[in-house]
Amino acid sequence: MAKLVWDQVGERLFETGIKNVALYVQDNSGAYPLGVEWNGITAITESPSGAETTTLWADDQKYLNLISTEELGLSIEAYMYPEAFNECDGLKELTDGAFVGQQSRKAFGLAYKTTLGNDISNTGYGYKLHIIYGCLASPSQKGYSTVNDSPDAISFSWDVKTTPVPMTEAGFKSTASITIDSTAYTGSSAANLQALEDQLFGKDADETAGTAAIVPHLLLPAQVKQILTTGSLTTI
Repeated sequence: MAKLVWDQVGERLFETGIKNVALYVQDNSGAYPLGVEWNGITAITESPSGAETTTLWADDQKYLNLISTEELGLSIEAYMYPEAFNECDGLKELTDGAFVGQQSRKAFGLAYKTTLGNDISNTGYGYKLHIIYGCLASPSQKGYSTVNDSPDAISFSWDVKTTPVPMTEAGFKSTASITIDSTAYTGSSAANLQALEDQLFGKDADETAGTAAIVPHLLLPAQVKQILTTGSLTTI
């Protein structure tokens, strides 16, 4: 085994930013059939909880440790939100442009990117693609204040709880999140990652290539694995 060496050139990594946020409202079948862009996101904070240890004692000694189920919570901060998010925020349209509050809240999913950097390429090193399932937003405070000599936009925020989706792979528990590192997909495999993003974020039709448009939609974990390993997607 080679000796450990710290801070080598190209290995001083960091992660920053958030961009390309897409919202997917869940339908009654549990699918996420249509994605829309979410402009104005300033922060998404992932806050895992649970995984707490309970110690069992027996025979006058520590017997074993039990670990509770881990859960994923989020906080979302934004200057604005897409119209599709209204039903996720407890708003239901009464008539054109009129929304009634305190209604049932729809579940939703998210996809977004964070930037990976290093000491050579700075922020051009790569990115992480985050996929979140089973989100449910809690009622949020909205603070309105007068315009003054220091103008600022209202910032909205939501606390979000998630419900995991099943994993079909043996040895995996249900999950509410998948994170994909773009630097793991180079050469020919880069096309597989691009194919996944085409599904998540949509793709225009190309008459020259004879390819149809792809409507942006959120894939479930088994579909994510399939497209990342094969570059194509079949019905699962």
